[in-house]
Amino acid sequence: MGAWQSYRLRLQRKRWLIRAFRKRRDLRAVANRTDRITASDLLVFCTARNEGVRLPWFLKYYRDMGVGHFLIVDNDSTDGSRAYLAQQQDVSLWTTGASYRRSRFGMDWMNWLLRCYGHGHWTLTVDPDELFLYPFCDTRPLRALTDWLDASSIKSFPAMLLDMYPKGRIDAQPYAPGQNPLEIASWFDAGNYRISRNPRFGNLWIQGGPRARLFFPDSPDRAPALNKIPLVKWHRSYAYVSSTHMLLPRGLNLVYDEWGGEKASGLLLHTKFLDTFGAKAEEELTRHQHYAGSSEYLAYAAGLQDNPDLWCRWSEKYINWRQLEILGLMSKGNWA
Repeated sequence: MGAWQSYRLRLQRKRWLIRAFRKRRDLRAVANRTDRITASDLLVFCTARNEGVRLPWFLKYYRDMGVGHFLIVDNDSTDGSRAYLAQQQDVSLWTTGASYRRSRFGMDWMNWLLRCYGHGHWTLTVDPDELFLYPFCDTRPLRALTDWLDASSIKSFPAMLLDMYPKGRIDAQPYAPGQNPLEIASWFDAGNYRISRNPRFGNLWIQGGPRARLFFPDSPDRAPALNKIPLVKWHRSYAYVSSTHMLLPRGLNLVYDEWGGEKASGLLLHTKFLDTFGAKAEEELTRHQHYAGSSEYLAYAAGLQDNPDLWCRWSEKYINWRQLEILGLMSKGNWA
């Protein structure tokens, strides 16, 4: 990379940090328990709106993984989830009625909280419908992974978004609060993924899976991006650029081996497609707060109107992380 491009990226990072500083005014603390965060705590950062049905399992899943504290922004929920989160002793909660779109889809809020409370910690930035999966997660806590990353001088860890869905209509089986969503959404696409490299930021760009297959068959370039870097040893000078798809400084995006080797990676099991999806999609179409005028949700509405079924004869049923590594969707790299 040339000196001029490096300089421009440094300016852009400063711009995102300044935006985050300004957008801090959007946030009102409901329950600030950050004084309970210890130096060794693993932290989860999240923005949510009307996700009350998902929150009990979300919190349990990451608590079991070893997360010490949750820092959550509630974007004007109306389903009681704000009151529920305020009662959780390991949750610090902020609320805002400000525009999700004008905060760069929540990333200005996340960048501010990460800057204030994430410095020096391993941080996971995820949505309530994303379940982080990493090598040996069935036998080793998340701390084992971050200790290995520290010992290897690795600051960021990637996880491709893997869309999970049920067999049959997505509205056929109701989802109950506290239930493991993988009991319902247990299928995924083992293939059908396109990978390219973003020359400016250096990150991989991944598209495909059931959303590209069903909702963007004639325009796969418009399909949602699946590449994410959710796990980062945070420094107050870092900033997410676009969701968790890429960060600055640019070196944090180089989570793959250009020389043909294989670096360790994980997955985010994306459990969006439950029976709650129809109401959620309708709400987001009304609010117009998502990327590109909510074009993604317009595609969902059109594609699921007649037959809300994502399953096909090439679908695979989820077993465990080892199955996903065999399929080439994640890797333990040289972590033995």
